[in-house]
Amino acid sequence: MGRFAQGEKPKDAKKTLLRLVRSFAPEKKLIAALLTVVTVGCICSVAAPSFQSSAIDQIKDGAYDRLPRYLLLMLAAYLIYGGCTLLQGLAAGRLSQRIVRRMRDDLFRKVINLPVKYLDSHPHGDIMSRMTNDVENISNIIAQSVSSLVSGVLMVLGTVGMMLWYCWQLAILSCLTVVLTLLVTKLLSKIMRKLFRTRQQLLGELNGMVEEKVVAYRTVTAYNQQEAAVAQFQETSDRLRVTGILSESIGGSMGPLMNCISNIAFVIIAAFGGYFSIHGMISVGVISAFIIYAKQFSRPINELANLYAQIQTAIAGAERVYAIMDERSEDKSGDRSMAASSGVVSFRNVDFSYIPGKQVLYDFGLEVRAGQKVALVGATGSGKTTVVNLLMRFYDIDSGEILIDGVNIRDIGAEELRRNIAIVLQDTVLFSDTIRNNLKYPDRNASDSDMEEAAELSGCAGMIARLPEGYDTLLTEGGGNLSQGQRQLLSICRAFLAKPKILILDEATSSVDTRTEKSIQDAMVNLMKDRTSLIIAHRLSTIQDADLIVVMDQGRIVETGGHEELLERRGRYYELYMTQFAGNQI
Repeated sequence: MGRFAQGEKPKDAKKTLLRLVRSFAPEKKLIAALLTVVTVGCICSVAAPSFQSSAIDQIKDGAYDRLPRYLLLMLAAYLIYGGCTLLQGLAAGRLSQRIVRRMRDDLFRKVINLPVKYLDSHPHGDIMSRMTNDVENISNIIAQSVSSLVSGVLMVLGTVGMMLWYCWQLAILSCLTVVLTLLVTKLLSKIMRKLFRTRQQLLGELNGMVEEKVVAYRTVTAYNQQEAAVAQFQETSDRLRVTGILSESIGGSMGPLMNCISNIAFVIIAAFGGYFSIHGMISVGVISAFIIYAKQFSRPINELANLYAQIQTAIAGAERVYAIMDERSEDKSGDRSMAASSGVVSFRNVDFSYIPGKQVLYDFGLEVRAGQKVALVGATGSGKTTVVNLLMRFYDIDSGEILIDGVNIRDIGAEELRRNIAIVLQDTVLFSDTIRNNLKYPDRNASDSDMEEAAELSGCAGMIARLPEGYDTLLTEGGGNLSQGQRQLLSICRAFLAKPKILILDEATSSVDTRTEKSIQDAMVNLMKDRTSLIIAHRLSTIQDADLIVVMDQGRIVETGGHEELLERRGRYYELYMTQFAGNQI
């Protein structure tokens, strides 16, 4: 999995940040409201120290009759500022959730429509990490930093304006610390950017490893590889820990450094402000206002410095999210219909390779007549499942053509094609939902009577009736509360309800016992009736009644014929058959 993490494109922070900002466009009204609240709050925050300065000068001059007015103005300014701060937080939180919800929806829609090739070649845990951790980081930073960025800019402009108005000499001296702040930020930003990108990659790698081990926990336990799995996890976790410590340490140092620099500004104001006051250039109240303005001036910069680490994490996460968003979606184009299709399938001179230079199929040619039952057999890696992948348009062929009723499948829309093909796999996929919804998965509009008829034909009606809630029985993840045979019967029933013209059975009985296999075979006989069927099987006993048996070896067809005919030839099929049923005679 680490190979994928290392293969990430170099980070382009500016491009990613601009793209993230453009995602704010649909929320114009909410952003306008947020800007209004922030602006009012900044005005009150800038005005309050001025009222305080005037109040102090009134006390110094003994003008106590005018003091209440300035105190009330100062109180009103701080109360309004507090209310605006509260509204600002609520609006920013709502903005972040709206944007992130839309981003999460777009990302999930993209993942669902990615080519099978992409999902086969990328760790699922890393994809899930982008969907959860990276999007959550983006949500947090939008909620925390958007309003801070806007209010920070307004606060700096307003504060600098007031400082220049009171005493431009002291204002310039106070602003000297900004240069030091910029130098420190620039020095650390380059290091932090690299560290946070690496941390997000390692986090995706760790999630992928956990997902893999949890799914395969039976295998891990069966081979006593718990300690090896823990060691592998700890190795990656240690790398993440080291990177996390470095990134958090450097990111966390930004705040203290900024506070130190702001304290230097206070020293400058105290020293030069006292000097200017003695020489009559400013009043004591102005020095008080300058101290508050200096704090207000440095606070936005300090906040951004403290948020910088999170901003880098969010940008790294956004880049990883956009990397998936920029992938090409599966090409589902095609305008030809299969409404009148009889199910004639033709493979003509098909060459194919998953990886360039490593060919899997060589000049593959096969004609399957309408309603014919054709079995593909051969050793593991001979290319049987690849034939199915190509027929379903999960992958594109390198050369040649695949036709259905004389029409190239590239001219048939992928959705139309798959609507007319049903697959029953060895590894049955059931969802955490009711049996009813699992059976109706191919067609949500199917009637209950059609569903019950399909259950009768597939031989699972009695099994469903014995369940506590019948068709409304809730299945656990993967149908874990059912046996393998029961899950397989449900998958056959689901295929019945899909009413396909072409049926694919991929090792549909290889993982069940002999008695259950007989029940499943009976169901499959009903399912295959009057349908073009492609059967992939290792158990040769299940395909002896096939109309045509195609024997494959290393991506090529080496034999075709009926069961008895192929046995008489004593070729490759005979070797496979005797290996299974009379291995000691070979």
